[in-house]
Amino acid sequence: MNVLSKLYPYLYKYRVQVLLAIVSNILLSVFTVISIPLIIPFFKILFEGGAADIPVVDQKGLSDAQIYIQNSFTTLIETRGKEGALILICLVLIGVFFLRNLFRYTALAFMTPVRNGVVKDLRANFHSKLLDLPISFYSKNRKGDLISRATADVAEVETSILTVIEALFKAPIIMVGCLLFMFYISVKLTLFVFVLILFTALVMGSLSKSLKKRGVDIQSSLGELTSTIEESINGVRVIKAYQAEPFQKEKFETSNYNFYQFLNKLMYRREMAIPMSEFLGVTTVIILMWYGARMVFAGELMPEIFFAFVFAFYQVIEPSKLFANAYYTLQRGEAALDRVLEILNAPIVINEVADSVEKTDFNSEISIQNLSYSYEGALDPALDQINLTIKKGEIIALVGPSGGGKSTFADLLLRMYDPSGGNIEIDGVDIKKLSLRSLRALFGYVSQEAILFNDTIEKNITLGAESSPADLKSAATIANADSFIADQTHQFETVIGDKGMKLSGGQRQRLTIARAVLRNPPILLLDEATSALDSESERVVQESIENALQNRTAIIIAHRLSTIQKANKIIVLDKGKIVQTGSHSELILEEGIYKNLIKMQSFD
Repeated sequence: MNVLSKLYPYLYKYRVQVLLAIVSNILLSVFTVISIPLIIPFFKILFEGGAADIPVVDQKGLSDAQIYIQNSFTTLIETRGKEGALILICLVLIGVFFLRNLFRYTALAFMTPVRNGVVKDLRANFHSKLLDLPISFYSKNRKGDLISRATADVAEVETSILTVIEALFKAPIIMVGCLLFMFYISVKLTLFVFVLILFTALVMGSLSKSLKKRGVDIQSSLGELTSTIEESINGVRVIKAYQAEPFQKEKFETSNYNFYQFLNKLMYRREMAIPMSEFLGVTTVIILMWYGARMVFAGELMPEIFFAFVFAFYQVIEPSKLFANAYYTLQRGEAALDRVLEILNAPIVINEVADSVEKTDFNSEISIQNLSYSYEGALDPALDQINLTIKKGEIIALVGPSGGGKSTFADLLLRMYDPSGGNIEIDGVDIKKLSLRSLRALFGYVSQEAILFNDTIEKNITLGAESSPADLKSAATIANADSFIADQTHQFETVIGDKGMKLSGGQRQRLTIARAVLRNPPILLLDEATSALDSESERVVQESIENALQNRTAIIIAHRLSTIQKANKIIVLDKGKIVQTGSHSELILEEGIYKNLIKMQSFD
């Protein structure tokens, strides 16, 4: 099946357990089939009453199989007597049903780590892929929908697909075994049953056409619902400040109602399958009993064998119903799996070359040549033919109006995007030839928003990097974070809350500067690191930045021009182009964007 081929790479890891589960299901099925003919002696003794001996049945009109069964049981009873034969059959039945249920348990036991393991691996690969995907991917996908895929959709795969895999291993074997026994008993009666089953399958098949589409609608709607909840949590301050609770509630209710409607439509169709299959199954059995009774009356079938045939048919009906329900469930599960695989198969456009270079130091300069970049769908380029050389030890500032391309420039240096045109070289090596790890290790990055995690101060500074307590304390001291860290109850072991909400804005930003300094990078990249701070916090953070800049090359993207007056060179960007270049003292004398920005900020 198509859905199993999609899951094959994940199932292959657990191939031993899957194989053992298949073997257990085969043995379960074998003992299920074996148990069917063992009921014949009970019916035979029942029909013959308490007679001491089993009378010889007129075998005229019986099939060879029935004659063989009749003779075998007659011989058994003649050898052991009626009571002895019954005891023997009881012991055999107990043994058969014990083994049947033993293998039922082992089949489930072997599949348990497979089900849980596949879900674990899907989630792990999904999370890993999210970290590997380029920044451009996140501009086109909602966070809430991605979270929904990683949680609800993966859970749906477990409950829908992996649950019915067990049925797919077991049901066909039982059905084939029982059908072979039925053919052995009576070809004529079995062919009659096939006609009934074919009719039932055609009726049930008409319900399944829209289930996969409904499953896609439900999972997409759930993603939208999750996105709305995520937006409400992240924006709760703004929602309360602007009294927008009714608006946000209405937005959520719309998404919630859509999900409710889609779920109802799917459930109506899915739940219809159960009563309809039961009705059709009962109707089929009644017709079978009528037709079989006619054969018994005509002497073509012995009564006890007919009852065994009906029991075998019942063993076919139950797996076939399970098989039919599994098909509907698989349709829904495949829709969820497709949404997960859509992310797992998303292309990673920022790739390393096969023989990428590991660069550990910065010796000379960064050379930017004819650098251009356009965002998907944008009419104008974010950067247009940028040429710039940054020497080792220089402090370069990028300023200009919003939308001028400053942050895009920083993202290109870190290879968050690849340029649409031109190239960037570090010490004469194109950054596309560097491994991503070594390229980004050259930079210490501080963003405008202080990105922190719900963990300890130490974990937020180290962020997975190996460091000694002395290095950690030194980085905190350079960032002017040591004083407020010392005031915390547990100092470096203090948990700072979601997004660092237990700290002030200035404290949060100083932790990100300590994080950048800890790795001792040769180049610092500061993307408007003080623009979101008040004047007092800005002064402290600016002092931290100046400490961090010692003996380093720095690229500072600045909104507040008071923070860049010591820069060696100021680059003014407007509409993706360099329009002015020079020091602060030089640019302040020129008529242009820089002087106008200075005037607007009342900077003397």
